Amino acid sequence: MAGGFPFEGDADVVGDDDFRKAFGEDLDKTLNIDSWSQGFDIADIMDRFRSEISGAVDKEGRARALIRDEVFPIIASRPGAPKGSGVYPTTPEQLEIIHNGLLFAGKVDAVYGTTTSHESLPLGITQLGIALVGYGGTSGTFSQRLFRKEMTQQSTDPVQEAIASINHRMRRAAGPRHDTLTKLARRGIRAYAERAVLVEKSSAEWRIGHGNPCAYELLSGSGYRSLLVAALELLRRLIQEHQKFVFVTSDMEQRGYLTLGYALRAGEYILIDTMQSFGERVVNRWKYEDDGAQQAKKFVDECCPDVVCGVFRASERTPPLTFYAHREHVDFAVRVAMADSILRPERGFPMLLDVAETACRSAFGEDGFLGLVHDAYAQAGANLEYFTDRIKSR
Repeated sequence: MAGGFPFEGDADVVGDDDFRKAFGEDLDKTLNIDSWSQGFDIADIMDRFRSEISGAVDKEGRARALIRDEVFPIIASRPGAPKGSGVYPTTPEQLEIIHNGLLFAGKVDAVYGTTTSHESLPLGITQLGIALVGYGGTSGTFSQRLFRKEMTQQSTDPVQEAIASINHRMRRAAGPRHDTLTKLARRGIRAYAERAVLVEKSSAEWRIGHGNPCAYELLSGSGYRSLLVAALELLRRLIQEHQKFVFVTSDMEQRGYLTLGYALRAGEYILIDTMQSFGERVVNRWKYEDDGAQQAKKFVDECCPDVVCGVFRASERTPPLTFYAHREHVDFAVRVAMADSILRPERGFPMLLDVAETACRSAFGEDGFLGLVHDAYAQAGANLEYFTDRIKSR
């Protein structure tokens, strides 16, 4: 069975010493319920929040000045720095040209996907939805529904089938790793579908995606050889053939990069690294089947050096954002993302991605999905017998 690592969560906080360094107290003290506050003293809580937040903000402010003065000047000259790395400004005139010539002219598409799942004893249903939008309107919506059935409808030995089903469900309950891989595969299929829609269904000159274009769910195949092969071929087309793309992430996965980003002024961006080191970590740690490791390594060697990672800041009132773009078009790509982000300066995130998310959740959101599932159970005469009301959404 293929396995892997998730690159997420607080995997860096492992062991009592790490816990003490991260939280400033011993784990034994945290586990001592007698040391916990009793009741809900709002005044005491707010005092603690103000103290901790004020200290953290002051510390980050001092670090910001130090980074601008001492770290930014050596970004480009550090060992292993990719060509063109460093800090760059963007002018309002440059962004206005992109607004009028690309964004409002309908020459940019953005894509967003979502997954929603329902689990019951006899059946699991997963709905995947993708929305592709531009400022000219929604370019298309695409969906797929997967049904996990543990009891076959026909069997030569019904008793043996029932016993096998019980044993299978017992193993599922005892083995959380299976569920983890299921969630990983769900994310992998959604990530693949988002990129497939960008490559195959969009006719726009520029394409905007969410997250890391070479996501670990794709470089690993999420444990599925078919997904790995399809994903690597699709990413080759995106990176080597189309090239005019920019992916923006809203999470805090790249905390080191974001630390540099907070030292940026509004309208600045920094080019930091290529995706090669990230790709190598995935390939070296994931346990592939058959020749999957060789295929993934070849892709990383040939394509990941062409994808540059950096951080931009649309407004000093909003957080910096990590972006990914092709090295041949990176300066223009980040300006496309920044021009779209300043349309809502209070958010500082590409507006087209927000529009794509809204369109996607409107078409494939959990409320409508839940209503359809509930109605189908009622039509089957099950009413609420199997309806657990458990909905899992991205």
